[in-house]
Amino acid sequence: MNQSVREYASERTKELMEAASCSAEAKAAARAWLEALGTDREEEETKKYLAELEADIVPVDGLIAFAESEGGKQVFGEEKAAQLAAHGREIKAAGEKYCDCPACAAARKILEKKDELLG
Repeated sequence: MNQSVREYASERTKELMEAASCSAEAKAAARAWLEALGTDREEEETKKYLAELEADIVPVDGLIAFAESEGGKQVFGEEKAAQLAAHGREIKAAGEKYCDCPACAAARKILEKKDELLG
């Protein structure tokens, strides 16, 4: 992978790790990837990291469904869950495919460079 792609992905990775919505698994994969840059483990960790991001990024329909579920109401509270569901419907109507929380937004930006990261 070229240096500008590495730097871009590294910056987005730091954003991902700082996001409150980042899962523990994604954070661990991100840390392992950053530590592997420039080593003989870089290619292997890049594949693992991208696979984790693909597993964790939330499709907008999943966001809406979770926000409207009992689990979503328990996590966010009734009012916030309703707001998140409404927001999900708004971004879906605008053409978004994924949740736009900070973690998902960073993951989407990294995954947009997947071919170059694996290149």
